[in-house]
Amino acid sequence: MTTTMLDIQKALQAKGFDPGPLDGQRGRRTAAAIMAFQSARKLKPDGIVGSQTLAELMPEAAVEDLTLGSSLPWLDEAYRLVGLKEDTSAGSNEQILQFARDLQIPYSDDDVPWCGLFVSHCIASQLPQEPLPANPLGARQFERFGEKAEPQTGAVMVFWREDRKSGKGHVGFYVGEDRNGNYLLLGGNQGDQVSIIAKPKDRFVCARWPRTASAPTGKRLVADVANVVATGRDQREA
Repeated sequence: MTTTMLDIQKALQAKGFDPGPLDGQRGRRTAAAIMAFQSARKLKPDGIVGSQTLAELMPEAAVEDLTLGSSLPWLDEAYRLVGLKEDTSAGSNEQILQFARDLQIPYSDDDVPWCGLFVSHCIASQLPQEPLPANPLGARQFERFGEKAEPQTGAVMVFWREDRKSGKGHVGFYVGEDRNGNYLLLGGNQGDQVSIIAKPKDRFVCARWPRTASAPTGKRLVADVANVVATGRDQREA
């Protein structure tokens, strides 16, 4: 029998750990509830429901029946939001503004670049104990996020804009690279929406990895934007 996130939420609630709305989504409150449960059972509080956590939470469930996404939940959340668009009229997309309210970041207009806000939402909603940069609206602030890493699936990727010393930039998540000298970046505020685009490697500044996440996999892949958009998955390892 398939074990879904909704099943996990119900089991958490039954054991006294509040996952928030029973909606089948691994939001911030569900992630926090998983971590609280793990801490109470003296398991690694990483917010990932693996074999040990499942055995404690739902002993009757089989690990092979889990359908909870990957061990990179922040990237799963980013993929889930592909297609989210800013309001190009005088208004703003309420969902983007809600990202800022959840993070208690002053932000009232989606005309203001929101690539850093998008990355912050994906990280904070899935890894609630992960420290964010002091000013997460600034893309280049992510140069000091987490710990240094190599470009790989799920890594936070920082790029410079206009000039490397300008302090201006862009940030998103690595989902691949093509054969034309570009990284494939899943991010917000890319063509006024959440999308996957090609970013030149000569604009690359650094890659970072969340400290509270599972260990980096080192996985890199060669693909094109069309394939990555179509599947939302690795096409093949480089």
